[in-house]
Amino acid sequence: MATKVSWNHAVTTAGTALAGPDTGAGTFAIQADPANTGTYMYIGNDGADDVASTTGYALKKDLNPIVMSVSNMNQVWFDTDTSGDSVVILKLSGAQENVSPSAT
Repeated sequence: MATKVSWNHAVTTAGTALAGPDTGAGTFAIQADPANTGTYMYIGNDGADDVASTTGYALKKDLNPIVMSVSNMNQVWFDTDTSGDSVVILKLSGAQENVSPSAT
């Protein structure tokens, strides 16, 4: 069976944060979907399993992805100003936390 390494993760209702997918540990590239209607997505965790424009890292549509290492993407929360917008997530490497992506 193939291992899933990419996700499109949509926030159904703007202003209502959504936990990321269950991915296991690794290093991930995360980008606001270029097809989004809105301009920004917000990513993070404010400590209460939530994120908003005031507490999250802003991902702007059409810019390069960010790279982060986490124990599981379901600990990261996503929100948007526009209902239905999404992020694209690509697992770069790792089965453990803090694994650096390959240099090749």
